[in-house]
Amino acid sequence: MDATFVILGGDGIGPEVTAEASKVLAAVATANGHSFRFEEHLIGGIAIDETGDPLPESTLAACRNADAVLLGAVGGPTWDDPSAKTRPEAGLLRIRAELGLFANLRPVRAHPDLLTASPLRAEIVDGVDILFVRELTGGIYFGEKGSSDDRAYDVMAYSVPEVERIVRLAARAARERSGHLTSVDKANVLESSRLWRRVAQRVVTDEFPDLTYDVVLVDAMAMHLIARPKDFDVVVTSNMFGDILTDEASMLPGSMGLLPSASLGAAPPGLYEPIHGSAPDIAGTGTANPLASILSAAMALRHSLALETEAAAVESAVADVLDAGLRTADIARDTSAVGTSAMGDAVAELIAG
Repeated sequence: MDATFVILGGDGIGPEVTAEASKVLAAVATANGHSFRFEEHLIGGIAIDETGDPLPESTLAACRNADAVLLGAVGGPTWDDPSAKTRPEAGLLRIRAELGLFANLRPVRAHPDLLTASPLRAEIVDGVDILFVRELTGGIYFGEKGSSDDRAYDVMAYSVPEVERIVRLAARAARERSGHLTSVDKANVLESSRLWRRVAQRVVTDEFPDLTYDVVLVDAMAMHLIARPKDFDVVVTSNMFGDILTDEASMLPGSMGLLPSASLGAAPPGLYEPIHGSAPDIAGTGTANPLASILSAAMALRHSLALETEAAAVESAVADVLDAGLRTADIARDTSAVGTSAMGDAVAELIAG
């Protein structure tokens, strides 16, 4: 297969971890007779510095023509001035909207050898396997907003079609897993959540009656993720709630450096990125964990290229290096740590055979 990957390293540790994901993808191509091309483009703070725009038109054009897009991270204290004309995060929000990426898939799995890396007791996290499906182009992040000297507002709005499409996607995913779908909202307070609940209930009842379906308020879900995370399989929720809950859930396996994500729309390309941020405090030190970026590349193989065997091989290689005891600093605990490049090398070598 011939395929083009656009690499958006972005800011902080982003270029370091996407370099390792690209390394692993190159090994996949060599091992399986594929031809993968990699194009690097600007996004985020570095794009502001070099072009004045957090998402240059050349970057957007390249992404539209790609088979898949790998993103590192955007932002950092250099660009945190609240009075700035634009911020790195504006590029991230815009690329999601421009590419129609309405669904963010965030799998959260606890690796058996890393149970002690979690701040929770091992018996709570052992066996956790949750797929969060976060609506990505609606809600409060994209609603009307404004401010004055003494007042500011952000509107959280959803339409029926927006809720229908994300719930359908989540329901199909649940059907392929254990058949259990949970919808998270705040319908006891928010009108947008009341619409969400009505539409989600109708879609599941009419189109997916075979699923086990339940509804949980977002504040209760925040507690349940800590107390009984193994009770959940596929969780669908709105943009802001999904953003917060998945960051909380990242602590179940012990580190954000282990968790990938895929942002998908009705048509290619998909955007694949680790859920962690730019971590400017460790940028350039060679200590960042690249596994989330590598696992995001595996999701790209699966969802954008339909290369299930290759995707599974990458995931297996990641599991194998962890089984072998390799640890980056974020998960090292009582053992010595390897660097970013060494971890990427270990995964690529297993792929290459």
